[in-house]
Amino acid sequence: MAENKTKATAEDVGAFIAQVEPDERRRDAEIVLELMGRLSGEPARLWGPSIVGFGSVHYRYESGREGDMPRVAFSPRKAQLVFYGLGGPDRHPELVARLGRHTTGKGCVYVKRLRDVDVKVLEELIAASLARHAES
Repeated sequence: MAENKTKATAEDVGAFIAQVEPDERRRDAEIVLELMGRLSGEPARLWGPSIVGFGSVHYRYESGREGDMPRVAFSPRKAQLVFYGLGGPDRHPELVARLGRHTTGKGCVYVKRLRDVDVKVLEELIAASLARHAES
């Protein structure tokens, strides 16, 4: 079975965030970094070259594939912020519906600018996702 490509690294999260462009995306990343760190109580770690994750959870699929992933994570991509581990509309539809301008994918939430969403609702969504992972 293929090994997971995205693993926790020892790279410097602060240095990674400092090089994010444009400026607004970097400022948004700094806000999310503080928010996820505060809510998770975990230090930020870089997973692969561009995902900032907090904590770790082991998973195993029915297929037998297993590995580790962050409890919650984000990536300040060029086009948008990507949030991982939030479960999207399938897990927390009431929160996602109140979030503001966003799109979703399988388990991911995509936001162009943090100012387009209600940060308090984002905080609730992150907290709910962390609580779900704590139960598993």
